[in-house]
Amino acid sequence: MAPTNTIPSGASAAVLKPSEPMPDFAVSVEGPNFEKDLSLQELLESYKRIGFQANSLGKAIDVVNKMRKWRLSDEPIAEDEAEEYLSPEVRANTKCNVFLGYTSNLISSGLREIILYLVKHKHVSAIVTTAGGIEEDFIKCLGKTYLADFNLDGADLRKRGMNRIGNLIVPNDNYCKFEDWLTPILDTMLAEQKETGQVWTPSSFIRRLGKEIDNEESVYYWAYKNDIPVFCPALTDGSLGDMIYFHSFKNPGLVVDIVQDIRNLNELSRKSRKAGMIILGGGVCKHQIANAMLIRNGADYSVYINTGQEFDGSDSGARPDEAVSWGKIRAGSESVKVYADATLVFPLLVAATFAKSDS
Repeated sequence: MAPTNTIPSGASAAVLKPSEPMPDFAVSVEGPNFEKDLSLQELLESYKRIGFQANSLGKAIDVVNKMRKWRLSDEPIAEDEAEEYLSPEVRANTKCNVFLGYTSNLISSGLREIILYLVKHKHVSAIVTTAGGIEEDFIKCLGKTYLADFNLDGADLRKRGMNRIGNLIVPNDNYCKFEDWLTPILDTMLAEQKETGQVWTPSSFIRRLGKEIDNEESVYYWAYKNDIPVFCPALTDGSLGDMIYFHSFKNPGLVVDIVQDIRNLNELSRKSRKAGMIILGGGVCKHQIANAMLIRNGADYSVYINTGQEFDGSDSGARPDEAVSWGKIRAGSESVKVYADATLVFPLLVAATFAKSDS
């Protein structure tokens, strides 16, 4: 066959296929310009145009800022508006209720101080976490957690009385100190229960511990001071459970009622004029908040930060759109999932939102 200088038409059409014009609202990809002296806020603003998970973080910042800025006065007065919400002053002061959820390892990490900041300054309306997310806060008031390594030998650590959480180490003596601190409080709580006949709930239990710790380094001290409810459906799943178990032999009879707490959480959700979720990690803390949102036909704003994948069908890995199908996030509302380790991105999110000066 004689050689030809003509490009095969099929190959040319496949490679050089013309594009449709981009719409006017399309945003081009562009990274930060370090030729300029960028502030932290300018750097974080640039994330919106980097792409991939940086783009998701940029959207999460926008969603959280919308949670923060919303007021009922932004909305027209409905014909059937309750009388208590007719006052312009009341409407201007009615905010979006922010429900914060996080897993226990994040309190073990340095995110504890960021969560403390949010609670101290009343940036959240309610918290849902796990048992470790409660006890590790109090334990840190009694002894330090240390940086270590993911690759330390578990058997060797066990011999030395060292407990590993990822690349962190908690000496087991800290848990012994926790028992010494908690046991007399449990005795007092049991005595009060017998005297008054009123049983404890996980949230009232945590509130009492926040009062007893009396330490400004504690997240739950500030939750107690600021009357922010902390819900922990799995209160016994950790060292707290161990201490309650031991106490049931020494001084039996303490009752913790989860029924009243589910009512309290669901009612807080139902009565919220606007509700937002910020959930770090998965499991109980993620679904308990999302399920409470179902009571009001879904959250208005939702930010998930976790590394979970959806291919195994887990709720932890599920994207926001799955929650829309259940009525846990409102269709058409503002939602985003950031696929990332929360210790990497949550400090940036807070820096660009709650910690940012409104001036």
